[in-house]
Amino acid sequence: MKKYDYLVVGSGLYGAVFAREAKKAGKSVLVIDKRPNIAGNVYTEDVEKIHVHKYGAHIFHTNNKKVWNYITQFAEFNRFTNSPVANYKGELYSLPFNMYTFNKMWGVVTPEEAEAKIEEQRKEITREPKNLEEQAVSLVGRDIYEKLIKGYTEKQWGRDCTELPAFIIKRLPVRLTFDNNYFNAMYQGIPVGGYTKMVENLLDGIEIRLNTEYLEHKEELDALAEKVVYTGPIDAYFEYKLGTLEYRSVRFETELLDKPNFQGNAAVNYTDRETPWTRIIEHKWFEFGKDSEGNDIPKTVISREYSSEWKLGDEPYYPVNDEKNGALYAEYKKLAEKEENVIFGGRLGEYKYYDMDAVIASALELCEKELGIITG
Repeated sequence: MKKYDYLVVGSGLYGAVFAREAKKAGKSVLVIDKRPNIAGNVYTEDVEKIHVHKYGAHIFHTNNKKVWNYITQFAEFNRFTNSPVANYKGELYSLPFNMYTFNKMWGVVTPEEAEAKIEEQRKEITREPKNLEEQAVSLVGRDIYEKLIKGYTEKQWGRDCTELPAFIIKRLPVRLTFDNNYFNAMYQGIPVGGYTKMVENLLDGIEIRLNTEYLEHKEELDALAEKVVYTGPIDAYFEYKLGTLEYRSVRFETELLDKPNFQGNAAVNYTDRETPWTRIIEHKWFEFGKDSEGNDIPKTVISREYSSEWKLGDEPYYPVNDEKNGALYAEYKKLAEKEENVIFGGRLGEYKYYDMDAVIASALELCEKELGIITG
């Protein structure tokens, strides 16, 4: 008999949810992670009583009541509303595109005026859009595209908008209201106490080994368990034998500042091409009110985000879900299906750009199928 029923590779949301439900179902579980900490990319660390999102901003939002009911067992969530600001060469605009944006851009006051202005500019594109630039202009017009989309997108993808496929921007939310809430989600917020605490609660009572690189010790680790739930990169598992899947990566420059307030908002996007970073995150505003509660902490932590082309050894963030990579992933998926005792899951294991709620939903689906339990 092997020592564990399941070896879970990776302690991010997918691995933590599965490990929790497997243990609850009476299975023995070992969770391993190559990092020195749990929680994967949602890891938050405490700096001067501020929970810093080490691997980029994570704002939980969902319309899936089952997922919301599940995850709120492990953390109380605050009522954070994502209302980013766009900075274009010192001009500040509201995101998502709404009446505040249109008033600042054109001086329009009524929804009818805004709609007429957008409609007039959309007419520039008279054919089926051939690239991202044409697609964006056909949706929101030239002015918004030039100031609020073009520079940011080119920094994000490292390519000119005329070289990017139109499908990347299938639609752009345009609100003819003064609603500043970026997400159309019934439920949203940030776990009080940070994401790490939430994942600790998920993994309560489960054996964890950190600083453990699965692929380097695969044979001896596989020998410990009947089955493996693998949440690492699928191409790395197969030693890249069919080629390397592409990702975009992100680099962060994080600073502790000796002032209570740097930008007055959790996220400010820099949408001009010349500013090298894509956005600045001020972490305290994810959890503290923008009045006295936040300013009671005399310091603040900011992170500048730089988008970059991924190379082996970098942290993979966003799968490049284009046709070429989709075809390569399909080939790796065929290999994965032949691995009898290995389940591939999560953003890297499935090569899919998952929001957090979708990761949890996918993990719960696996629990029902694999463990024969009803979740939620």
